[in-house]
Amino acid sequence: MTAALDNLKILDFSRVLAGPFATMLLADLGATVTKVERPGVGDDTRAWGPPHDADGVATYFDAVNRNKDSVVLDLGVPDDLARARALAAGADVVVENFRPGVMEGLGLSGPQLCAERPALIYCSITGFGSGDGAALPGYDLLIQALGGLMSITGAAGGEPQKVGVALVDVLAGLFAGVGILAALHHRERTGEGQLVEVNLLSSLLAALVNQGSAFTAGGVVPQRMGNAHPSIAPYELLATGDGELVLAVGNDRQFAALCHVVEDPELAADPRFATNADRVAHRAPLRAELEARLAHRSAPAWAAELTAARVPAGVVNDVGAAFALAASLGLDPIVELPREDGSPVAVTRNPIGLSATPPTYRTAPPRLPPA
Repeated sequence: MTAALDNLKILDFSRVLAGPFATMLLADLGATVTKVERPGVGDDTRAWGPPHDADGVATYFDAVNRNKDSVVLDLGVPDDLARARALAAGADVVVENFRPGVMEGLGLSGPQLCAERPALIYCSITGFGSGDGAALPGYDLLIQALGGLMSITGAAGGEPQKVGVALVDVLAGLFAGVGILAALHHRERTGEGQLVEVNLLSSLLAALVNQGSAFTAGGVVPQRMGNAHPSIAPYELLATGDGELVLAVGNDRQFAALCHVVEDPELAADPRFATNADRVAHRAPLRAELEARLAHRSAPAWAAELTAARVPAGVVNDVGAAFALAASLGLDPIVELPREDGSPVAVTRNPIGLSATPPTYRTAPPRLPPA
């Protein structure tokens, strides 16, 4: 089967998460990705454990490095630098996430390489761009704080909270992947390569979506609301007789069905709750009314009945239960890839479905080659 990105060669200088995530997605779609690593230590995430897989490899590294080859180069050594330049000369795409200026000093920056090869696509991922923020360190936690995400995450009146995964890096990796694909499409039509620039702060601001437009278009600075939604109600966790129930009621039909299931259809006609705007304005009494009616059954029981009534509802799964749910729905969320010695490593399936050129799973995350 032909893959969507067959014959595409990517040279990947990036480390940690955003860049490796982007290149792994492209590798899943058929690109040949050569990962450049430092002698002896490789990618930083090789040491980011526990946990480790059955072969002692940090699972953080496993998460974003399948379908890649690895080459060890010390860019401070002339012979290795020359080899890096030779690899770049044969690549369609170069990806890097060094501090601005580092690659320029090595003669490997986007403008330098694109001047030699105008068809090259060169993607740089930074923390705060290449301008006034170039010297600032681009760590996900720092971006979550400075970019406003922590200010809207956590309980009302409580301390700011980070998201439980390095979400900004993942978002930046997705934006980088989209940018690279757009540049490839442009090159197909014109023969011209270009520079692709993505920074973590801008990626986060773009991903704030409605919370961002609340500020830009409405002049409202969003605040922490726990699990409640600023514009929809009920859209949160509610206490039941046993456990918490997740409700994501997005329209009046769903709310009427919810009221029917909790055996109080008249609640939907209460003028405080008749429309979504009314429910948002009276979210505290609405929560009290619903929790009083939910108190005599468990969260799983309510979730099953509400789901049958086409009301979005569920319970809070842990990660293991989330994978089990996906498996029960036929989504096959886990794939196993053999290492060089035949031992398997389990990784998460790429979520993109393509009827003609689906993602492929060819090789496990690579061992660090000897220097």
